[in-house]
Amino acid sequence: MNELESLQRWHLAQCDGEWEHTHGIQIYTSDDPGWSISICLTGTPLATRPFSSISHMDPETEWYQCHRTDERFEACGGPFMLAELVRIFLTWAESSTPTTPPVSEIR
Repeated sequence: MNELESLQRWHLAQCDGEWEHTHGIQIYTSDDPGWSISICLTGTPLATRPFSSISHMDPETEWYQCHRTDERFEACGGPFMLAELVRIFLTWAESSTPTTPPVSEIR
């Protein structure tokens, strides 16, 4: 299963007849150029799970940054990093312990 299929399955698992009407996932391009992802965590098992911010800023097309706010997982990255951003989220979301996985497990 690829990252997109896994993200779709995660999204569907959150849908309960209510959540999907006010919460969800946004994926959009940025002017860097690159990608940004914003995933609402409200009402999900991840709502209280800690996530330590991660950042990889080199080289120019392979940079990324990921963090969480009170209600959202936020990630942005270079023009070829969309799958990696989704993979980072899914690795964290699917981890059995409530902590951020080491970067070595993400790549």
